Amino acid sequence: MKSIKSILLLFFTATLLFSCAQVPLTGRRQLSLVSDETLNKEALTAYQNFLNEPKTKVIKGTAEAQRVKAVGAKLAQVIDTYLKQNSFGDQYNFQWEFNLIESKDVNAWCMPGGKVAVYTGILPVTKDETGLATVIGHEIAHAIARHSAERYSQVTAAQVGGGILGAVTANASEATQKTVSQLYGIGGQLALLKYSRNQEAEADRLGLIFMSMAGYQPEKAVDFWERMSAAKKGDGAPPEFLSTHPSDETRIAEIRNRLPEAQKYFRPATN
Repeated sequence: MKSIKSILLLFFTATLLFSCAQVPLTGRRQLSLVSDETLNKEALTAYQNFLNEPKTKVIKGTAEAQRVKAVGAKLAQVIDTYLKQNSFGDQYNFQWEFNLIESKDVNAWCMPGGKVAVYTGILPVTKDETGLATVIGHEIAHAIARHSAERYSQVTAAQVGGGILGAVTANASEATQKTVSQLYGIGGQLALLKYSRNQEAEADRLGLIFMSMAGYQPEKAVDFWERMSAAKKGDGAPPEFLSTHPSDETRIAEIRNRLPEAQKYFRPATN
């Protein structure tokens, strides 16, 4: 039994050492115990199920819906171009989709594989195209940085410690789909994935760069987050140390510090 435990421990250690991915632009190494193909497939199923739910109303044909798709497409184009030009293209096979969802929730998210939803409740805060680019760029950044896969891997690694090593090696679709559903709160009303504060900061950084690449002034992101902060007043938001998200003050200060980096990528819009 002791030798078996040693072998399992050695196998698990080797898995952690060699199952790593790199985040574009930031260069951060991260644990990755699930393939992009598997996670993207399960995310697509979850996304389609969400869109087909009776309670989900997808807005089509309105100026707001067209703006969501236009801004999303602009961001997706420059991101795809950057990834291909910097030897990341073969690591991503995103099938982009952008939908506006009728909901009072001040929310937006992007699933693995580029499946994006923007809720109408956030539009009064975004106000204009640049504000929308700030939100969509941030959410896309979570997907480009593989934060869902990282969370999945962290959960799986913790489970391995509990003795279910087979779940890692088998990479069963059912287990993956269950984890994706849990991460996104699928099974009723969709909830925003609770990323860690470090992941949120990384998404802010990448989001600034992406919107800058697409021709949106990155300093305008500060305006959006200040409006978001004002919209949250009175909602009883928890202190930063009790939350997975950074405090508004910390986030805005960090974004200001990241502006010089983002501005290096700025390209004026061509249309």
